[in-house]
Amino acid sequence: MVLLGGIMYGTMSSFVKLSYASGYHAAEVSFSLSLSSAVLLGAVLLLTTGKAGGRRLTGKELLSLLIVGGTIGLTNFLYYQSVSYISASLAIVILMQFTWFSLLLEWLIFRQRPGKPELVTILFILVGTVMAGNLLQAGALSFSWKGIALALASSFTYAVYIVANSRVGKGVKWQSKSTLIMVGSTLAIFIINAQTIVADNHFSEAFLLWAVFLAVVGTTIPTALFAAGIPKIGASTSAILMTIEFPVAVLCAYLVLDEAVSPVQIAGIIVMLAAISAMNYYKSLKTKKES
Repeated sequence: MVLLGGIMYGTMSSFVKLSYASGYHAAEVSFSLSLSSAVLLGAVLLLTTGKAGGRRLTGKELLSLLIVGGTIGLTNFLYYQSVSYISASLAIVILMQFTWFSLLLEWLIFRQRPGKPELVTILFILVGTVMAGNLLQAGALSFSWKGIALALASSFTYAVYIVANSRVGKGVKWQSKSTLIMVGSTLAIFIINAQTIVADNHFSEAFLLWAVFLAVVGTTIPTALFAAGIPKIGASTSAILMTIEFPVAVLCAYLVLDEAVSPVQIAGIIVMLAAISAMNYYKSLKTKKES
């Protein structure tokens, strides 16, 4: 579930780039995505109430899930804003730093020191991101510092989201959890961009089609998958598996935006996929031994 959610989430940068070409901006795109997803997931929750809707949530659980939603809302807005200043490939390279951010947060806050397999995997992932991001070519360091800062901030908030999602609302059904997360996401984006969303928007039938498509593919389904899957495998493994977003983003940019992909980038993607597969295999062997 986490892997599939990462794959779907990885397609978003290319489609968001296309929406910018139609005159839309990051604030209205990220807000409409979160709002549409909250409505869709809320409808699922209402339809399943009494069957899988689960128990009544406590006030602490409700507030915690809204805050978790706020972190993914910030992640989406900051990331979509960053691709307005830097290339999609460079933005996804920086976003991938959530892998070591997540391990660092787990270590500092919960005293869960990463093992050697995790550290080795992260090393290969970092090598793969440099290669797949095409940062080795001449002129790759010509970029916008504002775009870099926005992408790095989105990487950190993404790590916070993963760690928090793995520990908050474990006993809450995925329908309730994912709905509340997207409500929190919508509120956070609106609070930050209220003036822009109200005064400078392009809401229309065409925009509604964009919003629904992006919401279903890039927000609604991945959020539900993450809400159900991340608590089952933990933040560290989830952070590693979710790096699949990077090769998917590069491939999608090639297919949708017609961006060139060099042999070095392909090699970097292979390195990343090999590292992810090796980590997953190691985890499965460890689980079998413990059981």
